[in-house]
Amino acid sequence: MNIEQARFNMVEQQIRPWDVLDAKILDLLFVVRREDFVPEAWRTLAFADLEVPLGQGVTMLSPKMEARMLQELDIAKTDRALEVGTGSGYVAALLGELAAKVTTVEIQPALAKAAAARLATHAANRLAAGKVIDVTVVEGDGATDWADGAPFDVILVSGALAEVPAGLLTRLAEGGRLLAVIGDAPVMRATLFTRTPAGVRSGVLFETVIAPLRNAQQPERFTF
Repeated sequence: MNIEQARFNMVEQQIRPWDVLDAKILDLLFVVRREDFVPEAWRTLAFADLEVPLGQGVTMLSPKMEARMLQELDIAKTDRALEVGTGSGYVAALLGELAAKVTTVEIQPALAKAAAARLATHAANRLAAGKVIDVTVVEGDGATDWADGAPFDVILVSGALAEVPAGLLTRLAEGGRLLAVIGDAPVMRATLFTRTPAGVRSGVLFETVIAPLRNAQQPERFTF
């Protein structure tokens, strides 16, 4: 497989047609090597339009979903970012290129350890190229709340939620943005929450379906 041709095809045939047009995001996809964050057994699928298995019942988001979410968050170089659900560490690596400081939380110890190793290698490679990456992997449960490092300018939830925990919203700095996929399959909506002086406002970005976040709170439901 021609890796660079496959990467180019991923960007031009999957990601750009999905309304990801921010040059900053598109350029990053050539800098952060997605194949380095995919388990060896699935590396040939690193650029495919699908959710690659990571083990432990977890999958990576599709390339177009990863890119679209980052674009919608409009991340500044001075932002402090939180990712809930580290998975492979790839999205955390992309966040590290965009934000000043990133904390990424993973509930499964094996995934957290593997992601930390991948991110350490990536950070070392980027440091050699003159770019400092500040990403910290934490083993823990960010599904209901995460206070360490708050307030955050950006919060990205990498698994679907029935509803956003109020605790996470309170961790947003003024002007901060939280992006999460809300709902139950087959009806889910990528939603952007923004903290303003008047409170938190939200807006639906697009419809999609992704795997639920482990331990995510479920609302009370009426039963007969």
